[in-house]
Amino acid sequence: MNILHILAACLLTALSGYLLGSILFGVLISKVLYNDDVRSHGSGNAGMTNVLRTYGKLAAVLTTLGDVGKSVAAVRLGRFIFDALLSGTGAAWQNPLDPVCGAYLAAIFCMIGHSRPIFFGFKGGKGVLVGAGAALAIEPLVCAVLLGIFLVEFAITRIVSLGSIIIAALYPVATLINLLAHGADAATVAFSTVCCAIMAAMVIWLHRSNIERLKNGTEYRFGEKKNSGK
Repeated sequence: MNILHILAACLLTALSGYLLGSILFGVLISKVLYNDDVRSHGSGNAGMTNVLRTYGKLAAVLTTLGDVGKSVAAVRLGRFIFDALLSGTGAAWQNPLDPVCGAYLAAIFCMIGHSRPIFFGFKGGKGVLVGAGAALAIEPLVCAVLLGIFLVEFAITRIVSLGSIIIAALYPVATLINLLAHGADAATVAFSTVCCAIMAAMVIWLHRSNIERLKNGTEYRFGEKKNSGK
């Protein structure tokens, strides 16, 4: 029965996270405000950066609020599901996983939903904002440190994708250090760190075209005009 509780918690958390992630605010906002689909422009994805380049600041702010908001909702729901299903299930039952593990699992599937949304033809965004929102909800201190690193990188290079890749790579390491510093048990440390590594790998994999442009020196720098004399 204990294993069934864990499986049920994981399945419900994964499903809820995926469905929430599949709500693409970039596409919804572009359709409602501009009768258009942001995925038909620029990079072809539904992320905030493409929305900003295509429609401007208002649409980008609304997209940010929506994408961050859905990831926060997903991790809170995941934490609640793990807490409800894996706590107080009998005197002989000792839950091996902290509810925060549900938050990390929800974050992974929210990112999967965002990049492969069932409601929008399985074509979405890269999940950086979704991952950032999840990190903010789960680990605000870690998120603050990574945000500082991102802002320094962005101030120097003005390349959003490079900063995203850097903080994605650092995220599992920062999470591991934070969990160990707070005395988390071994099962929670292992589960959470693996989840963070999966999230990081997803972000980096979805940025593989950006990595190629970075190698070639052709990646977009924020504020520059495309095709200006080139």
